This record gives sequence, C-alpha cells and structure tokens, in this order.
Amino acid sequence: MNDIGEIMSSLGKYLITVCLGLFLQAFVVLPSLYYFLTRKNPVKFVMGMGQALATAFELHQATLPVTIRCLEDMGVDKRIARFTIPIGATINMDGTALYEAVTAIFIAQLRNVPMNIGTLIAISLTATAASIGAAGIPQAGLVTMVMVLNTVGLNASDVSLVLALDWLLDRLRTAVNVMGDSYGAAIVNHLSRNELEEAKNYYRWQNTV
Repeated sequence: MNDIGEIMSSLGKYLITVCLGLFLQAFVVLPSLYYFLTRKNPVKFVMGMGQALATAFELHQATLPVTIRCLEDMGVDKRIARFTIPIGATINMDGTALYEAVTAIFIAQLRNVPMNIGTLIAISLTATAASIGAAGIPQAGLVTMVMVLNTVGLNASDVSLVLALDWLLDRLRTAVNVMGDSYGAAIVNHLSRNELEEAKNYYRWQNTV
C-alpha cells in the first residue's frame, strides 16, 4: 500500500456500495417481484421471516430448518417449502453474486485495470456462476472470488484487500440469500396453489376409496 489513507477511503466507499446493492436487492427488487406476482404485502412476509433472517445474520449458516419452519408457519405448503428451499440454498445466492461482482470491479479499479462493457458482462456472468458453486459455509465467497478475479486478470492474493470487511458483508449477503430463497418459495407456492389443491383432493379421494 502506497497510501493507507487512500486505501481506507476506497474501502469505505466499497462497503457502502455493497451494502447499498444488497439493500436494493432485499428491499426493492425482491419485494417488488413478490408483490407483482402474488399481490400480497411483502412487509408482512419479511416480518414473518424475521427469525430466519436473524439466524442467517447471526450464524450465517444452518438456517435451512428455521427458514422452512417460518415459511410453513406463514401458510406455504410444506411440499413447496421442503423442495424449493434446499435447492435455493444451493444455487440461488443472489447476495453472494452481487458481492463478488462489486468486489471484482472494486479491486480492478484499485489496481487501475481498464474495464469495458465486455469485461463488466464477463464479471457478472462469472460472479453468478461462482456463487452457484459456492459452499454454504461462512466466507465461502472469498474462495470463489478467485474465479472472478481471474476473469479480469487480477491476482488472487488481492482478495486480502477486502478481508477486513468480509466478516460483516458475509452476514449481510447470507441474509439476502435467505430472503431470496424465501420469496422464491412463496411465489412458487402462490403460482402452484391450484395444482396443490388438486393434489390434495386426489389424495383425499384415494384415501376414501
């Protein structure tokens, strides 16, 4: 580091940028999708998921059973919750993808690496693919960041630049991941309500016969 003060200032801007992106994803994009597809109040839904989100922020792992229980308590069919949430916990990591894309761009700017629209698209696609392959353990995003950094020709050791902030960002992005999974399960439950009712009636008829 040639200028520690400049690096700290850049890290502050980076932290604000990631937090703003996660905030928009969690409280603008996802609730809007939920409202337009279900016509239900997203605020009430988030309040019902409070325990799962608190667990994700505090422990940033082992949230699967808590998330499923919260969804079932809010009326999501257990078949939907127990099918979609494990899948979402494995591949639907929107918070992690956002974090890795912003981090790669931040490090590239810090190292004065020129970027064009093609590079930004490559970073976005690689970050999405890397987040899908990320393990559901604390700070797994730092491991997959290597793939994203290689996309723009950066040294993998540059991950150490954001290591001091990752403990906080890891908790925030995990909460966003859980929120995205929960909204997805609720939307699938709403769109499949007719099929679920038909299946319930069929099983009831089978038991009667």
